[in-house]
Amino acid sequence: MPRVLVVDDEAGMRDFLTLFLEGEGLEVVTAADGGEALRLFDQRPADLVISDIRMPTMDGVTLLSGLRQRAPAVPVILVTAYASAESAIQAMKLGAVDYITKPFKVAEIKQVLHRVLAPHAAPVPAGAAAPPAGDGLRGIVGRSPRMIELYKLISKVSDVDSTVLITGESGTGKTLVARIIHGHSARAERPFLAINCGAIPAELLESELFGHMKGAFTGAVAQKAGLFEVARGGTVFLDEVAEMSLALQVKMLQVLQERILRRVGGTEDIEVDVRVIAATNSDPLQQVARGQFREDLFYRLNVIPVHLPPLRERREDIPLIASTLLAQYRARAGRGPSAIAPEAMRLLEDYAWPGNVRELENVVERAVALEAGAALTPDSLPEEVRLRRDERRPSSPAAALPPDGLDLDETLQTLERRLLVEALERSGWVQTRAAEILRISFRSFRHRLKKYRLGAQGGRDTGKTDLPPHDTN
Repeated sequence: MPRVLVVDDEAGMRDFLTLFLEGEGLEVVTAADGGEALRLFDQRPADLVISDIRMPTMDGVTLLSGLRQRAPAVPVILVTAYASAESAIQAMKLGAVDYITKPFKVAEIKQVLHRVLAPHAAPVPAGAAAPPAGDGLRGIVGRSPRMIELYKLISKVSDVDSTVLITGESGTGKTLVARIIHGHSARAERPFLAINCGAIPAELLESELFGHMKGAFTGAVAQKAGLFEVARGGTVFLDEVAEMSLALQVKMLQVLQERILRRVGGTEDIEVDVRVIAATNSDPLQQVARGQFREDLFYRLNVIPVHLPPLRERREDIPLIASTLLAQYRARAGRGPSAIAPEAMRLLEDYAWPGNVRELENVVERAVALEAGAALTPDSLPEEVRLRRDERRPSSPAAALPPDGLDLDETLQTLERRLLVEALERSGWVQTRAAEILRISFRSFRHRLKKYRLGAQGGRDTGKTDLPPHDTN
């Protein structure tokens, strides 16, 4: 009869798992903390260990490390009510066979049991040392099934050196995920350099990436190394990679294939030793179909695809994210509410969050600054969040159609121009942020500004663009 060691500081959870596992025909022994669990394991090894993560004296990740030293092949399932990227990645890297969040379904545990305790189950390999915790681990929060799967994928991706293409809407955390992948890889001690390919003019982007020789173009007064050279041994993150010009995409493909580059104006081949992680907030296959993204470059980058779900598709994570952000901003400000009132939390859960986690972060930061009470209330939330869902819906096209009809093209152009100006006003006239608000690429946003002759001064035509070449705000 297989023997299972259950470790949890809550007696009720130990009792529940004991009844369930014994009903499955398993022998069960329990421990209230990691130290007791190791003593019981030393007396008689178990065939499976199911452990909580947060426990006094010794937590589940430390217990997992201790078990790995004693029996590298023993399967361990970690269970927690406080899922995070850091704990999940540590668990999977140390060799946990699965990572389950509370409250869990009995069928979920049963499925894992059957897989782990199958007669021909593959042994669990000894894991690597626990990865260093870095700043990049703060920010990805969630215990929804999609986020748990994301944590597991990140832990696997970090161990290899293949290129990664991260997709997802603006504000979902693509840069943060890229930093986490780098921070848990063998390149973690080397540089992580990021560049927004849509925020830099095409004629300068090549120089930023590959460097240039003195005199290669007007203004090249000295030789300069590009990001691929400076990041030697590390990671280069190409955000909005499909915004590259097609000519530069050809050169990027050559660099990825041959692992060599030439500086602008140079003749010497330079070896490239970097890992490339790329990202786009648009559907890359649609960009390929429209001829904006080279198909061969797409497949070269899309070796390991990672997709980040929008916040509206994982609403169950909103309370945890909002509470975590509240604690962070309260600690930073040294003041502010310590909790979120239930009615305010309901509004946060009901809102669609077109700006995703980034928008939620801004809302919480604003509320901490405005709220004078002990709990964050609806009065501290923006009007668009406070509105009921039915009030947010625009009126139907039929209701807005005049009896004598309208000029559709003119009406759409007027609406588009107004939304462009509103986005600019909301972003403080930072064009990259305005493009994110409208969920379009920076290049498309600049094209529309030019189309409607919009400059930076209150919607008036200034005859020029105002964005500095390297403004990535």
